[in-house]
Amino acid sequence: MSERHSSATTIPTSNPRSKPKPIPFKPQSMATAITHLLPRRPFLFPFLFSSLFLLSILALLHCPSSSSSYAVLPAGPSLRPKIYVYDLPSRFTTGVVRSYHLARSAAGGDASLKYPGHQHSAEWHLFTDLRNAARRSDSPLSVTSDPSLADLFYVPFFSSLSLIVNPIRPANSNPATPADYSDEEMQEQLVEWLEAQELWKRNNGRDHVFICQDPNALAKVIDRVRNGVLLLSDFGRLRGDQASLVKDVVLPYDHRINSYQGDVGIKKRTSLLFFMGNRYRKEGGKIRDTLFQVLEAEKDVIIKHGAQSRESRRMATQGMHSSKFCLHPAGDTPSACRLFDAIVSLCIPVIVSDYIELPFEDVIDYKKIAIFVDTESATKPAYLTKMLRRISTERILQYQRELKSVKHYFEYEDPNGTVNEIWRQVSLKVPLIKLMINRDKRLLKRETEEPECSCICSRQNETTTNQW
Repeated sequence: MSERHSSATTIPTSNPRSKPKPIPFKPQSMATAITHLLPRRPFLFPFLFSSLFLLSILALLHCPSSSSSYAVLPAGPSLRPKIYVYDLPSRFTTGVVRSYHLARSAAGGDASLKYPGHQHSAEWHLFTDLRNAARRSDSPLSVTSDPSLADLFYVPFFSSLSLIVNPIRPANSNPATPADYSDEEMQEQLVEWLEAQELWKRNNGRDHVFICQDPNALAKVIDRVRNGVLLLSDFGRLRGDQASLVKDVVLPYDHRINSYQGDVGIKKRTSLLFFMGNRYRKEGGKIRDTLFQVLEAEKDVIIKHGAQSRESRRMATQGMHSSKFCLHPAGDTPSACRLFDAIVSLCIPVIVSDYIELPFEDVIDYKKIAIFVDTESATKPAYLTKMLRRISTERILQYQRELKSVKHYFEYEDPNGTVNEIWRQVSLKVPLIKLMINRDKRLLKRETEEPECSCICSRQNETTTNQW
């Protein structure tokens, strides 16, 4: 090939003693050029085709990227998945809010439509975002008013608020309104309404999105909506055929204390470890009582029993903002809002919950912002405090810096925070939804006692304790 630019080239003959005769070089194509340069022997034809193949590859690699048809195209607005928001009967949305306030003697009118703040208020933040005419143009999901264009269908039932419409009252009290609100009846009515819609029937609800953040939300009808994308806080009370990491999205609780506005540092964090919450819980939360017994006499540890109240939130804010580490034991289910209170407080979470699932793990490495301790180790006398005291100041500051860098993911009010990230997570489900819809069309229907489970089973995980 080094002689390609000379005026002539030579081809050896079968007689090595004969003098080669020059011939003009008139390439008509790349193939012709290579043929002139090669001995004309049959066994070299494979080499010819291999050379052509390699040259074609080199040509592709050296094509300018601006003109290459193989360049990866950025996802523009037209390529974003589209979501259609059902215009549900008002009893499932604002009617739930009004019923909540009326049950607490609140005055009627517009004031009764204010959504009450609580740890499961993600349903309100998502609802208002989708109904906001001025919502951000670069949201991972584009809202459409035309259902024929939609990839997803959002069902804006306030399922978590519906659970607590009827307050817990003493037996001899007189409620402001008759206690005729039934969450279970509302769930049944919702699904009956949905099942009558053509959009639901078309794909058996696989492209529908439900928010059921409270562990008991939609519990009555969960088997009838399990095909859809469920937005929930954990899988503690759900079977593997009802929810999974593959089709559903784990949400953070809405934190109940004020975010810490200061910088990283330990000077103002005089306590080693802080926890404030209900000491006595059911199921996996029974560990709390054991942890109280192990920790309540430890130096520099603040561990208090307390239920949800304005005063409890004030005390929790003060405690988390002045502690280096915050304990997160399992409750009735593996997750609880205190974890997210700790994160926005830059108080390093110490997670003692063996089967916890966490939100947004494709973008957050929780090993960088939290310490995980298995239940068996955590309940050993002095184990936790000795482990935490061994952690250096520089390591604590490193944890705090990581917490600060991801804190916005847990702020529902932040334009680049929780709501935007939830929609990104939901948008990633669209290819799987389309796969399942097309797969359903060709599968034979058969009776089976085995539950269908195409998931990463949430009960197969197990906490491993950090090593120091």
